[in-house]
Amino acid sequence: MTLPGGIAARPAESRGRLHAEPDLGPRGPRDAFQRDRDRIVHSVAFRRLRHKTQVFVAPDGDHYRVRLTHSIEVAQIGRTIARALGLNEDLTEALCLAHDLGHPPFGHAGEDALDEALTAHGGFDHNGHTLRLVTCLETPYPHFDGLNLSWETLEGLAKHNGPVAKPEWALAEVDALLGLELDTWPTLEAQVAALADDIAYDNHDIDDGLRAGVLPLDLLLDQPFVARHWQAIEERWPDLPLERKVKALVRDQIGTMVGDLIAETRRRVAEAGAETTADVRGAGLALAGFSEALGGEERALKRCLYANLYNAPPLQPVRREAQRVVTNLANAYLDDPRLLPDAWHRGDDPRAVARNVADYVAGMTDPFAIKRHEALVGAVELPEKF
Repeated sequence: MTLPGGIAARPAESRGRLHAEPDLGPRGPRDAFQRDRDRIVHSVAFRRLRHKTQVFVAPDGDHYRVRLTHSIEVAQIGRTIARALGLNEDLTEALCLAHDLGHPPFGHAGEDALDEALTAHGGFDHNGHTLRLVTCLETPYPHFDGLNLSWETLEGLAKHNGPVAKPEWALAEVDALLGLELDTWPTLEAQVAALADDIAYDNHDIDDGLRAGVLPLDLLLDQPFVARHWQAIEERWPDLPLERKVKALVRDQIGTMVGDLIAETRRRVAEAGAETTADVRGAGLALAGFSEALGGEERALKRCLYANLYNAPPLQPVRREAQRVVTNLANAYLDDPRLLPDAWHRGDDPRAVARNVADYVAGMTDPFAIKRHEALVGAVELPEKF
């Protein structure tokens, strides 16, 4: 059963784009949200995700996920959910593909370091930087900066995790231009994209953590959600090799989460009596989500992953070295802006310099950040395995 027809975002009813596009050439059969998705896929920032950390820094194994593969997996999950609910699949996919564009090198470790280095200048937030990338820093068009995405896509990127009470400076600037109504909830497409992200990394990080030997299986099996699925797999295929059981576990858990999310979202929409996108924005709460029971299990699983994977002792030296690299790079460019490439000299006052540094460092891939550090500061000592 899909949701009421008026609840899906409709490209024909889009609030439009910041810049008129009368002379960009043939447009083809695509609607507004399809063009947004394609602009994201063709962007430089999207290609750079190939060399940006998901869990493991500059992974030397071909089988570990990076930001690019993670974003593709999120898009697949998001599109599946959107189709089942009768939402706009293209808008959902665009939001899923773009949600991590603003990540600096080395994932959250790099983000923490860059934020601290720029504290005096407003800090750094990857979500705000995503908006800055798609509205300012990408320059594929002749007469304006940015990808000129539709209002609905920008709204979804700005607040896919819910209303934003205190936007940081990058998001505040975009909001001042476009009026993104940051105090309301976004479309269901954006809410689904955020949850698809949770589903993807909850499960795929388990896969990578087990493969790397960092995440102990016995600790995972202390989680009721995992134990329940593992037991079912053991009963179905007792003689299956461990590696295949893990793949089945990840697959089954994703299926359970997706099914629960679809059912719970239908229930919430019906309970709220929502029939339009305006109803969704004005509901005062998230209408997409997990059931109370599964939501509790999912939060417990996240706590387990933070304790035993993201903050695992074997990864701490890597995190510290990654933060050192980003901190040193940011400080080097702040101390001597002449070290920036010529194209990044866009103002001499401290505020402009800090933004140039943030934009430049955040755009680096893991390998490029390592090379720049070696050239400007000194050697980088990242363990080979992680």
